[in-house]
Amino acid sequence: MRRRWKITAVVVFVLSLLSGGLFGPRVLAFTDEARGLLRSYTELVTVIHENAAREVAYRDLVFSSINGMLRQLDPHTAFLSPEAYDNMRDRQRSSFYGLGILVGMRNGLLTVITPIEGTPASRMGMRAGDVISTIEGQPTDSMGINDAVRQLKGPKGTQVTIEVVRAGLDEPLELTITRDEIPQNTVRYAYMIRPDTGYIAISDFNRGTGREVQEAIERLQEQGMRRLLLDLRNNGGGLLDQAIEVSDLFLPEGARIVETRGRTRDSFQEYSATGSRPDVGLPVVVLVNNGTASAAEILAGAIQDHDVGLIVGSQTWGKGLVQTVYSLSYGAGIALTTAKYYTPSGRLIQRDYTSFFDYQNHPGRLTEAEDELPGSEELARPTEIFRTDLGREVYGGGGITPDIEVPLEELPPYLQYLLSRSAFFDYAVLFTSENQVEGREWWPDDETLAGFSKWLVEGELSSPEEIEEALADPEVRAAVARQLRAEVFNAAFDFQARHQVLADGDPQIQRALELFGEASALLSRRQGLEDEPATPAREGVGL
Repeated sequence: MRRRWKITAVVVFVLSLLSGGLFGPRVLAFTDEARGLLRSYTELVTVIHENAAREVAYRDLVFSSINGMLRQLDPHTAFLSPEAYDNMRDRQRSSFYGLGILVGMRNGLLTVITPIEGTPASRMGMRAGDVISTIEGQPTDSMGINDAVRQLKGPKGTQVTIEVVRAGLDEPLELTITRDEIPQNTVRYAYMIRPDTGYIAISDFNRGTGREVQEAIERLQEQGMRRLLLDLRNNGGGLLDQAIEVSDLFLPEGARIVETRGRTRDSFQEYSATGSRPDVGLPVVVLVNNGTASAAEILAGAIQDHDVGLIVGSQTWGKGLVQTVYSLSYGAGIALTTAKYYTPSGRLIQRDYTSFFDYQNHPGRLTEAEDELPGSEELARPTEIFRTDLGREVYGGGGITPDIEVPLEELPPYLQYLLSRSAFFDYAVLFTSENQVEGREWWPDDETLAGFSKWLVEGELSSPEEIEEALADPEVRAAVARQLRAEVFNAAFDFQARHQVLADGDPQIQRALELFGEASALLSRRQGLEDEPATPAREGVGL
């Protein structure tokens, strides 16, 4: 009787979990075969629960088995535990309630990377480099960063007390901060990178991205922007409707943005530019890399297919599966692949995932150099050619291939070592606590580099011989000085000032700035199309 009760309990749990949101009011109609298999499954869960070497909760067994089941479908269908489901919804919101700081673990310490201007943290005088040692009296050295962030967030108007250890102060500061609404901006940077060139970087797509991008463009146009560098590198995607809103800013009215195709009738959808937003109408260069995925690939693909911008960088990830999120019981959810994304020319964005190893480790089409590597013929690459509005060749079936490929150069090994030890960040915090940096013209001079070198030796991060050998290379010396300047600007000014310094040494950004002549010529040709249809013909040629 006791065993039968446990099996019944597991059956009820599984059925309620599945039926809670995925099926809604519909009744689960199982065949005799399905009922038998479900009975075997629940018996198996019960046997494991009663006899395994360690105690395992029914909840954990069921959730783990669901993950195993979903791995048979595709790489992106995912079961969302209640915690993961809450985190996903938090990321998609345009704001949250908290203090207004970016934090990270630096040398095992919960450290403020930068306060966000105008938030409670900045009004209380928090600085980059502040170490949050306790939250409500609880030491943070034993917390994971996710636990710490959860404790710092909370309802609007509530308070949290923290202790802050700051360079130059003998005693910790105790701060009681009232939580407020904090914008979760996805336009990470927006500034004039050249006198006539605006730069906008989008980190992902959440509820406010379309509005943010439009406001950033208008603000930069007021500052004299006549051409735009749009950075989508490492943008993993997000909400489809926001990718459509942003695309609407660049495309002529009626131009197709993306199409979804799946197994069910509802999965076939077309999305086109509405013309409800002012067309940017400027030469545009879009930066992408293998971290550009999903919604970001939709935007890049639409811009490329309609010839309104030049795509530069490296092959994008190739994530073109549509996830529909269903709510389940117990606060859980499932992100289920229900369709695939196709660009305006008819290109499939999704890369082949027959081999999970290749999918995870060899993103995108190979470069010419990589084509020569042993075994390269087995790696995924686009296999079809399509045409843009102007008849340019573009590739399908493997992400978005740039019009002009610019691989990212590796940083010098010594610089990578110092970055991995947070050396530049930590020294900049100390330096700005002892020195006033007032102007943006400041550069580390020989005395500053000597002070940094001495600090590295005293902290046993490097030996005098290693430092001397590294700095003897002019390229390494310039890179060290630039990174140090960037972190000092972050501590003295803000995170965007840091980025502006690093952009001067970013090979992909610098190459993109040289390509606006080609982008202008492309846009002129595009604007010369009068009677041609906005959506290109779907001509796929197998290779």
